[in-house]
Amino acid sequence: MEWFTAEDYWLSRLIFQRALAVVYLIAFLSAALQFRALIGERGMLPVPALLRRTRWQAAPGLFRLHYSDRFFALVAWTGCAVALALLAGADAHLPLWAAMLLWALPWVLYLSIVQVGQVWYGFGWESLLLETGFLAVFLGSGDTAPPVLVLWLLRWLLFRVEFGAGLIKMRGDACWRRMACLDFHHETQPMPGPLSWYFHRLPKPVHRVEVAANHVTQLLVPFLLLTPQPVAGAAAGLMIVTQLWLVLSGNFAWLNWLTITLALAAVDWSSLAGEPPAQSAPPLWYEVAVIAVTVLVLALSYRPARNLLSRRQVMNRSFDPLHLVNTYGAFGSISRVRLEVVVEGTADPVIHEGTRWQEYGFRGKPGDPRRRPRQFAPYHLRLDWMMWFAALSPAYAGSWFRPFVERLLENDRDTLRLLRHNPFPDTPPVHVRARVYRYRFTTWRELRETGCWWHRDLVRDFMRPVARAGGPDAQH
Repeated sequence: MEWFTAEDYWLSRLIFQRALAVVYLIAFLSAALQFRALIGERGMLPVPALLRRTRWQAAPGLFRLHYSDRFFALVAWTGCAVALALLAGADAHLPLWAAMLLWALPWVLYLSIVQVGQVWYGFGWESLLLETGFLAVFLGSGDTAPPVLVLWLLRWLLFRVEFGAGLIKMRGDACWRRMACLDFHHETQPMPGPLSWYFHRLPKPVHRVEVAANHVTQLLVPFLLLTPQPVAGAAAGLMIVTQLWLVLSGNFAWLNWLTITLALAAVDWSSLAGEPPAQSAPPLWYEVAVIAVTVLVLALSYRPARNLLSRRQVMNRSFDPLHLVNTYGAFGSISRVRLEVVVEGTADPVIHEGTRWQEYGFRGKPGDPRRRPRQFAPYHLRLDWMMWFAALSPAYAGSWFRPFVERLLENDRDTLRLLRHNPFPDTPPVHVRARVYRYRFTTWRELRETGCWWHRDLVRDFMRPVARAGGPDAQH
């Protein structure tokens, strides 16, 4: 079947695959370095407890067969090793079936992690990585030309990511329709980056241009992906530029980079590549597998497509337990005020008016007003992100915040590794409390005079002082 392959897209596939391997590497590294405190056997939300209260059909994965922290670490570090092998091009030196198995391995490993990750893995980019990784299994490699159907499925995924994000904005918050959301967003986004202060201080007319460009890129440009080249490639290029703007303005884990990876697959790089390498005809079993997967994805696309058209559109939702076809979207509503939960401890056995409270420092989320926001994306600081949600509503922290505080009271080593600064390096605190502050970016004048990037004001208590087990009760 001559229509089955697109020989000119061999370089597009190669660029896509190597970029996806980098994203896989970062995702597995994030899991390996953070899981013990978050979902380990002694973590805030232990995996064994989850497995006991849920059925395997709802979230199948390797950890249904066995769980231990050592086994999780093996899975995560194996994922890192496989991602490095794919980045180095190991798949290009394997037979087609073996290359497909090599690409299937990180998908299975990461699916298993996401299935037990609970709220820490409830972000849209987890499902996006799984859906992208599943399609990558069927892209082929080496001497086989890329299948046209899978290339179109990647465009269909990119269409849903961008168009879904555009629709949720127009339906969700009036400030997007008034072109005013970026008056707030750079300041109130989950984790500002080192340039976010400057983006926030841009003139309001520039913010209007930002919003207008976003609407064009997300609501109109996606339809150009369905057109022939070079228009489709130009549309993908516009998406890449928009995503790089988002990379500069904040920390969104690997969401932007994975979207860029998808866009790279929609660009025809043949003009830069010269003559394509010799490519053999795909075997019949491979053609059958690709056609079957295409039919499966199209069938599973019904509910996500219906969600796109619904007035009650939801974002970042999976409709099947394997996260094969999902719905996406981001920032359907924008916070006008930035609230932050500040966690403090004290060594005083009895709390009194003069008690000295010392603040814990987080790696990414705002804390010390003098500390400039840092760049962490595409690495994902899961605790810092959930702290942003906790400030929006205590309901987001109901399952994990108290266990987090209990581990601070124990000076738990794995939990403290998630933090930037522990004010009690030698002896655990006797009490820990949490308070909500309103943060805002300083003005140019305030920054010059005080050296502070943030100004903050106390709003209320988030959690009243909690005493260490066996310690004295808190007194107020």
